[in-house]
Amino acid sequence: MAPPNPLRPGASSGILLGAVTLPGLAVSKLIQLSRALLVNEIGTKDFEFIRLQYWATSTSCLCVLVFLCFIFRHECNNAKSVSFNSGWNTKFSISSIALFAALCCLSFALKSSNGPYMALTLFWIVCHGLAAVKFIQHVLHTFPACASFGEALLVTAGFVVYFGDMFAFTIAKISNHLVSYGLYSITYGAQRSKISIIIQGMLLGLLLSPMLFKFIFKKWEFYMSSQKSEARGHHEPIRSVIFYGSLSFILLAVVPLWMQFVQDFPVHPFLWVLKFVFSEPHKRLSLCVYWVGVIFVSVLRFYNISKNSKIERILLRKYYHLVAVLMFVPALIFQPSFLNLAFGAALGVFLVLEIIRVWRIWPLGSIVHQFMNAFTDHRDSELLIVSHFSLLLGCALPIWMSSEFNDRPLAPFAGILSLGIGDTMASMVGYKYGVLRWSKTGKKTIEGTAAGITSVLAACSALLPLLAATGPMFTQHWLSLLFAVTVSGLLEAYTAQLDNAFIPLVFYSLLCL
Repeated sequence: MAPPNPLRPGASSGILLGAVTLPGLAVSKLIQLSRALLVNEIGTKDFEFIRLQYWATSTSCLCVLVFLCFIFRHECNNAKSVSFNSGWNTKFSISSIALFAALCCLSFALKSSNGPYMALTLFWIVCHGLAAVKFIQHVLHTFPACASFGEALLVTAGFVVYFGDMFAFTIAKISNHLVSYGLYSITYGAQRSKISIIIQGMLLGLLLSPMLFKFIFKKWEFYMSSQKSEARGHHEPIRSVIFYGSLSFILLAVVPLWMQFVQDFPVHPFLWVLKFVFSEPHKRLSLCVYWVGVIFVSVLRFYNISKNSKIERILLRKYYHLVAVLMFVPALIFQPSFLNLAFGAALGVFLVLEIIRVWRIWPLGSIVHQFMNAFTDHRDSELLIVSHFSLLLGCALPIWMSSEFNDRPLAPFAGILSLGIGDTMASMVGYKYGVLRWSKTGKKTIEGTAAGITSVLAACSALLPLLAATGPMFTQHWLSLLFAVTVSGLLEAYTAQLDNAFIPLVFYSLLCL
C-alpha cells in the first residue's frame, strides 16, 4: 500500500493522543462502574461488557499503531535512511504486542472457565483490530489531508467499536431466537434503551443508504446508455430522486426492521419517537420551539456577519459554542432523555446534509455547500467539513455515556463546559488580550488558557448548586475537579489536533475517576 497522504495542514501527527484517548476513556468507565458494582447499582454483566469494550478499543488502537509503524519503517527503508536504533524499536514493538496479547488472554482466562467462550471472545477482539486497520486505510485514502493520524485513529477505533458492538448484539439476538433449534445461545452486552437502539440504527442506515444509492444509480446509468434514452438529459433530477428514494427506503423500511428485531418496540420506531415526544408535550415541544428560535436567530446573524465582517472565522465559530451552551444546558438539566434523542436526530441531519453537499445532490447540494463554506476554517477541507460534527459529538458523547449509571454530576456536562465555555473563553481572551504565547510558532496564549480554566471552574461552581436543587446529588470533590479542568485546559493549549474531538473525552474521563 502507498504511504498515507499528508496530514491535515497545520496539525501534528497526534498519534499519541489518538492512541490513548479511547482506551483511557474505557479505563475511567471501568473505575466508575467498579464503584457502582460495590454498592450493587449495576450487575456483573454490565461491568464485564465495559471490560470487553476496553480490550476491543485497546486492540483496535494497537493494531492501527502497528500498521502505521510498518508503513513508516517501509518508507524509511525505501529512502535508505533507517536509523541506527531501528532494530531495537522493532524488538520493543514485538515485545509490547506480545505483552499486550498475554495480558488480554490472562484477563479473560481469570474471569472465565469456559474455554470456547474465551476463544470466541479473543477472536472477536482480534477482529476489531483487523477491521480498524482496514478502515483507517479507507479513511486516509478516501479523505486525504482531512485529518491527522491521531484524529483518524480516534474516528477509526470509535467507529469499529461502536458498530462492532451493534453487530455482536445482533448476532446474540439471532442466537437467542435459534435456541429452540438446539443451537448455542450467546450472551452479549448490557440492556439497551430504545433511544440508543434508534440512534444506532439510524446511523447504520445513513451509512448504508449511499451504498444503495450508488448501486441503483449505476444500474440506471447502464440502462440509459444501452437504451439511448432521452431521459439522460434529466440526469440531475433523476439522480436526486434515486438518492432521496434510497434514503427513505433504508430509514423507514429496512432500519426499523432491525430495531424491532433487537428491541421490543410495541409500534413502528418512528411512531414510538412521536409518542415519546408527545408524552410530555408542553415541556418537549416548548424546548423544540426554543431550539428552533435560537438556531434561526444565531444562524441568520452569524451568517450575515461572516459575509460582511472581517472577524476571524475561528472567533466567529466560537459564538456557536456559546449557542450550544444556551441550547443544551437547560435541556440536560430538565429533559436529559429527550436531549439524548435530539442529539441523535441532529447528528442524522448533519450526516444527510454533508452527503448532499459532498455529492452535490440537486437541488440542495450547491446551496448547502455555499452556506457551510461561510463557517469553515483551516481545519476543514473542500472535501470534508467536520467542525460542526466534532462540536455536536463533543457535547453529545459525554451525555450519551452518562445515560445509564453516573455518580459524577458534572460528567454529562463535560463537552458543554470544555467546548462551550472553556474553549470559547480561551480563544476570545487569548485573541484580544493574549501576550505570552506557549510557543514561538503557536497562536495560543497563557492568558487565554488561564481564562479558559477559570471560566470552567466558575461555571462548575454555579452549576453544582443548581444540580443539587433539581435532583439527587453525588459527590464531586473540588480537588479532583480542579485537576480535571486544569489538565484539559492545558491539553487544549498544547495540542494542534481538533480539540472539539479530544478535549471533551479527556475531560469526561478525568471527571469519572
